[in-house]
Amino acid sequence: MLKFNFDFLKRISQEEKLLNIPNVLTLFRLLCVPVIVYAMLNSFWGVAFWTIIVASLTDVADGYIARNFNQQTFLGACLDPVADKVLVLSVYFTLAFAQSPLFTIPLWFVLLLLLKELVLIFGAIFIYTKKGGLEVRPSILGKLTMFVQVIFIFWLFACYFFEWVPVKTYYAMLGTVLVLVLSALYQYLMVGVKQFLSK
Repeated sequence: MLKFNFDFLKRISQEEKLLNIPNVLTLFRLLCVPVIVYAMLNSFWGVAFWTIIVASLTDVADGYIARNFNQQTFLGACLDPVADKVLVLSVYFTLAFAQSPLFTIPLWFVLLLLLKELVLIFGAIFIYTKKGGLEVRPSILGKLTMFVQVIFIFWLFACYFFEWVPVKTYYAMLGTVLVLVLSALYQYLMVGVKQFLSK
């Protein structure tokens, strides 16, 4: 759980401004995004598939190292979820426009994912400015939603790479992600309203 207030910059010590191993891994994950997008646009699905696996492994590794080797920093806590969201949104946006004879992601689905993130960002800014502080508590539902989104990407890449066309599974997974995204959005909205109304 993170608590932000107008003095939050004081929490970033000089040591935290230095790059440690978890933060380097997070930055590496961000650098993987253009590689993945380029590979997708050029139908190099094998490259895209293995690059996103490597990127996901860095996500696991940076969290493990930060927790178990006392390398947790405020910078890392902010940077890690940003890297995750940039990766997922970039991949889904590209899937909506990439030319493929197999599955495509509906544009409305991608716009819904973007809308969710924009609502959370602007909602957080609104509460921050009105209340002078903001409490950020990642929920189990939110983590599950992100996990299923990534699994869906893995599955799509595998379909493109191996030329699978399991249509029923595709719609089932798309529907599952849709329900989770809407549920997570509703939960975060309720949490935001509660924080705003609290004294």
